[in-house]
Order: sequence, then structure tokens, then C-alpha cells
Amino acid sequence: MFDLDKARRETPGVNHVVHLNNAGAALMPQAVLDAVKAHLELEAHTGGYEAARAREGELSAVYTSLARLLGCHPDEVAVVENATRAWDMAFYSIPFRAGDVILTSQAEYASNYIAYLQVSRRTGAVVEVIPDDEHGQVDVEALSRMLKKRVKLVSITHIPTNGGLVNPAAEIGRLTRAHGVLYLLDACQSVGQMPVDVQEIGCDLLSATSRKYLRGPRGVGFLYARREVLQRLEPPFLDLHAATWVAPDRYEIEPGARRFENWECNVAGKLGLGAAVDYALAWGLENTWPRVRALAEQVRRGLGEVPGCEVLDLGRERCGIISFTLEGYAPDQIRDCLRRQGINVNVSRAPSTFLDMTRRGIKELVRASVHYYNSETELERFLVALGRLEQEVRA
Repeated sequence: MFDLDKARRETPGVNHVVHLNNAGAALMPQAVLDAVKAHLELEAHTGGYEAARAREGELSAVYTSLARLLGCHPDEVAVVENATRAWDMAFYSIPFRAGDVILTSQAEYASNYIAYLQVSRRTGAVVEVIPDDEHGQVDVEALSRMLKKRVKLVSITHIPTNGGLVNPAAEIGRLTRAHGVLYLLDACQSVGQMPVDVQEIGCDLLSATSRKYLRGPRGVGFLYARREVLQRLEPPFLDLHAATWVAPDRYEIEPGARRFENWECNVAGKLGLGAAVDYALAWGLENTWPRVRALAEQVRRGLGEVPGCEVLDLGRERCGIISFTLEGYAPDQIRDCLRRQGINVNVSRAPSTFLDMTRRGIKELVRASVHYYNSETELERFLVALGRLEQEVRA
């Protein structure tokens, strides 16, 4: 049986807010908060360089923990400033040429798609969008047909930013492996929410963040890069951490994934990430993931009973992100009214997932995202608050 009391006891933020913005940044558990604060205090008392040297063992353990979480080797993991930098370092290291095809999804995140367009303009590579199937997820059969072209990369967002859809990452991976095509997975919303095993998925590259479902601090992200593809990828920029200057006219790149890092980093944040990963592993994603899904379905059922509410989530498999609109109210208005009552949600707008939301005629929506530490009572409070929104607006 899931120990909700323990989860909430170890999450100080639940005493102050009903936090349904976990897809933005989840509430940190006490263990993560303690890890970050302890290192900042050590830096303040001993100096930044000295504090880092004192924590070399703990910093090395962060890679071991991430490798356990993802099902890979520690030398296949890089820790960087954020998930966007992790994704960029992977994508911009791929040597595209004119005519190369980049395949992506309808619900692709704006930052990724903008990068595709930039590389297309620079190199002549071609961006093509895989159709959705009847569930609104990537159509695997269509992808299979498209892979017969000159495809250089399949790049997919596992869980889009604007709803509960979970794309069939492992089915995509089986196809890319069979065709020998590089596969980059944006797992920002999935790592920490659900079990993510890179061997099972079959991706070559994966980017993720600390701050969302992993419940770590902001300003830290990480990248997985499979050993077999590393030697083909030269990062878009290097420093004395990613490479070694060995002769006046020569340098040697770090052999592992740390070639994607740079020397300066947020040491306290990195240790906080390690604490968050260890905390997630202690709970077990196989235990927390079913609860997240059950809570999300409770919310969807409740929203179905709110007059004028439309749930907008797609997918055969759905996750802890719930997207909806409420007739007569702008999403910003809903978010702000709920915030005044101590309930956090967020708003997604069309430019963040332009193709998907434009195709569906959605300009903006409310995004509520649950985590395992949310209580059923909190969710009822949220639903009641939505039902009384008119009174709150008039007040």
C-alpha cells in the first residue's frame, strides 16, 4: 500500500500549497533541500573550489545514481545546466548534410522544433512530421514507412508539454534500431514520473531535467548518450573539461558522455539532483507511477462533471498531466483564481507545441499535473474550486 503520509511528511511544501504544477517544477522533498543547503553552507564556510573537492565522492555518485535510474553505464551520462542544454548538446553534435531527413512528432516542443528549422536552414536537412494515429500519438506504422527515406534522425518528445499523451517510445526505438537510425528522446516530463529504461526504449540519446517529476532543484539537467554512438558525435563547443589540450595544434575529446559537459557547474544543484534521483529510486518508479496515473484519472473524471469543462488529453496511454479548458474563462484567469486559493496550475499556449495545438484549434489551455505526494483531498479541493470559479471571479 502506498505510504502517502510518509510522502507528505517528507515534502515540506504540501503544508503551504496544493501543488498541481509538477510538470513545471515539482515540490522538493526534504532530502533534496538538505543536500542543496548543506553544500551552499560548505561553500560559504570553506570556498567554492574547496567545497567541490571535499564532495568529489558524492559528485561521482550522481552519475552512478543516474545510470541506475536510466539503465545505462555511468560514463554514458552527462550533467549539464538544464534539459534544453542537454538536448541541444546532443542535437547540434549530429553532422547533418543537405538532404538528410529529421523525423519528429506533431506534438513536438517548440525549443526542439526551432532547432530543427535552424539546422535545416544551415545545412539543407529536411524536417518531416510523423502523422498521429487514431489515439493522437505517433503513428508507428507511418514511421516505419517513412524510415525507408534518407532519415538521419528520429527526434521525439516522450510526453509533450501540453497534455497527458505518452508517445510509444519503445515501439519507435525498435524501428530506429532495425533501420540503424539515430534516435533522440526528449524525456523531460517522463523521467521521474514513470520508469524510463534506455535499453528497453532503444534510444541513442535522451535529455531530461532535475526540476520536474524527479523533484530536484532547478538549473540542472542531464543527457544520456549511448557508448556506440558517442564517437560519431562531436559537441558544438568544447572546453578544458570536455577535451584536453595535448599539443599546440591538437586536442583530445573526453571519451565518454562528459564531453557534453563544461567545467563550471552548479555543484549544489548537481548534488541536489543526485539526492532527488536516490529519493526516487528509494520509492521505486514502479510504485509511484501507478499512483500518478490513478490520481490523474481521478482529476479527469472530476473535470468531466464540471459544467463547461473540456478535457483535451490525447493518447492510448496517459500520464499525470491533465489539460483542459473551461467555457467562459481564459486559462490565465483560471490559473490566477486558483492561485489566490493556494492551488498551483499552469497555462500552455499554442507556440509551445505549435503544430499540435494549431491543428486542434487550441490557443491556450490549463495544465494541471499531479504527483504521488498529492492527496485525494487536495484534488477534491481543486475540483470544488473550479466549480465555484464564477463566485471567485466576481469576488
